[in-house]
Amino acid sequence: MNQIINPTVTSQSQYLPTIANDKPKQSQSGSKRSLNAKRLINTKQLDYQAWLEVRKQGIGSSDAAAACGLNPYMSMLELWMIKTGRVQQNIEDESSGHAPLYWGKQLEPLVAEYYSMHTNNKVRRVNAVLQHPDPDKAFMLANLDYAVVGNEDVQILECKTAGEYGAKLWKLGVPLYVLCQVQHQLAVTGKKAAHICVLICGHETRIFKVTRSESVIQHIINAERYFWECVENDTPPEADASESAAKALQLLYPEHVPLSTTDFTEDTQANQQFEQLIQARNQIEKHQSNSIYSNTNCKPRCKT
Repeated sequence: MNQIINPTVTSQSQYLPTIANDKPKQSQSGSKRSLNAKRLINTKQLDYQAWLEVRKQGIGSSDAAAACGLNPYMSMLELWMIKTGRVQQNIEDESSGHAPLYWGKQLEPLVAEYYSMHTNNKVRRVNAVLQHPDPDKAFMLANLDYAVVGNEDVQILECKTAGEYGAKLWKLGVPLYVLCQVQHQLAVTGKKAAHICVLICGHETRIFKVTRSESVIQHIINAERYFWECVENDTPPEADASESAAKALQLLYPEHVPLSTTDFTEDTQANQQFEQLIQARNQIEKHQSNSIYSNTNCKPRCKT
């Protein structure tokens, strides 16, 4: 998996590590990777609920880690239940000041402004849901926070905010689930690299560069393809041991309903076999009790 290499510290005490990448590969036909994503729908006038409905048509960049089983906050099973319409995606009340979604949305423009000031890169919003241009990968969707304008090295800006709990995940660099999200964006758009600007606990800002990795992208595509087949076939993926999966299982199977029941009260043969099992169990328990008694009354021999 990618590793953070060559960290440097700027005059603003920002970390600007680079995520290792592979050289872009050519397809079997010899053509280079697609450079432009399709604009599936314009989101400028789209309300949040309608946006969620559009996202059900595929795997968005913020879904990528969950679809690959790498999201610490959401399991594959919970995401599958959302995509298949079994549960509604949790929409936090944006009017409540304690909601992480509220503060993330409020702070996002400030994080982007900080990024522009400290990198001299111009950014612009991308008001669209993007779709992978290849028909066999049409299930891959992406929403970009911002596009970086006029920079040959970096084309995407992903803005993040992390609170007290989330800050722990950024101690060693970009968390794996965020790397998965950004590599998904690079796969959909065909771009070469992205910057991640994260505001940690409201007072520390870091900027990371993630460059396109063809090997990582291929793993993501394979994992997402499997997940999307589960959605299309209405077959739940395997559940993991996460709290998210446990909640999803409770919703999926709220109570155990036996497929069938049989009354053996009047079945003579079944009753005889049951009596034999009871007798065998009693004999085993009696034998075990005698063995324990014998061992406790056993005295060791003394040599004279």
